[in-house]
Amino acid sequence: MTQQSTPQPKIKFKFPQEFWIANFMELCERAAYYGFFIVLTLYLTNIVGFTDTETGIVAGVFYALLYFLPPFVGAISDKIGFRNGLVLAFGLLTTGYSLLGMFHTKGLVILFLLITLIGGSFIKPLITGTVAKTTNEDNRARGYALFYWIVNIGAFSGKTFVPYIRQGMGLEYVNFFSAGMSFLAMLFALFFFKQNNDSHKGKTVAEVFESLKKIVLQPRLVILILIVSGFWIIQQQLYATMPKYVIRLRGDEARPEWLANVNPAVVVLFVVLITNLMKKRKAVTSMLVGMILMPFSAFAMSFSQSLESALGTDISIWGLISMHPITIMLIIGIAIQGLAECFISPRFLEYFSFLAPKGEEGVYLGFSHLHSFISALVGFIMSGFLLDKYCPDPKTLPLGLTEMQKAVYYQDAHVIWYYFLAIGFTSAIALYIFKYVTERIDNKKTAVS
Repeated sequence: MTQQSTPQPKIKFKFPQEFWIANFMELCERAAYYGFFIVLTLYLTNIVGFTDTETGIVAGVFYALLYFLPPFVGAISDKIGFRNGLVLAFGLLTTGYSLLGMFHTKGLVILFLLITLIGGSFIKPLITGTVAKTTNEDNRARGYALFYWIVNIGAFSGKTFVPYIRQGMGLEYVNFFSAGMSFLAMLFALFFFKQNNDSHKGKTVAEVFESLKKIVLQPRLVILILIVSGFWIIQQQLYATMPKYVIRLRGDEARPEWLANVNPAVVVLFVVLITNLMKKRKAVTSMLVGMILMPFSAFAMSFSQSLESALGTDISIWGLISMHPITIMLIIGIAIQGLAECFISPRFLEYFSFLAPKGEEGVYLGFSHLHSFISALVGFIMSGFLLDKYCPDPKTLPLGLTEMQKAVYYQDAHVIWYYFLAIGFTSAIALYIFKYVTERIDNKKTAVS
């Protein structure tokens, strides 16, 4: 008598409605955010009237706090409920973006940026929390993979549409695009998203502060955060320096928004492949490979003016299309950044969680973006001073200059990237030393035990 094998239960990948609504809202929010953020420095300088150095400070503080506040805001959202938190967040974003589009005086703009900042700080803990609540052990990995793709689709689409608005209607109208996307997400939160009534004891704000204190008191973790901040200082230049650099050297017809899309495209294409390739290597080893790549990114971008001097303003690519040397070298530099990110970001999170005390992994990962807080402050403020020195705002130049006379003020614009090349090179050396020292310490501990 033959025995019948017991059928194995099929793994179900079906997700509840709230999962898909949360992902749709995230798509809208990412399109709004990246569409706004890629032109933020242009908006602050060209429309509001801040100098390059003032813009660096304002944008740097805004972006830094956007990465620092979510763990604290997450503690508040646990108290008011996810649905109420989402409605509040998207309401604040809609209001902030709309007001930024309507009013352009410096004091008001800083106030409206604050409104946008508070709204944006709610999004990450609320959406990622919803994904966690609407998945289980069987489908969580696929759920987060889908969420990651949605994030990148939103970022890519926002930066793709924005040039048409900026060049066709005006830079300030980009804010209304972002307001519209946020308002659409708010409608979905109001009318389609159901409140999750599961009991959930979240962290209090005091407990979040206590977790931050624990992180700060871990020397190894603090040193690694500071070293990895060197990578992100260079990465921040996609938003801090690159848009102004491209437009001031190439003219208003340039589309730096599309160049910035090279980064997420490379990450989406290669992150899984590279993570699998390096899975048997230590996390710090993988991060070191990425760190070694980063100086080459800055060097490629610095080479654009030299290439233009040697080959002119039109370079044929295999006889198919012609590109400006600045476009070619920025694409190469940004692509290298994307590859470096594939080696660094996933393994940094792994290392960060590994050093967390048992049961504290979630809160520790909430502060895993401390490097973005540091790099935004340093990177944007540096960018403001460097642009002012090497690639100045055309409005600050003397009146009546000819095109050849204006060109003199921009002949050393590529020098900006040398500063970031030096930061990348220093960070790579620092990470190598960190790897060598920590491995010796760990080996000694293992030998003793």
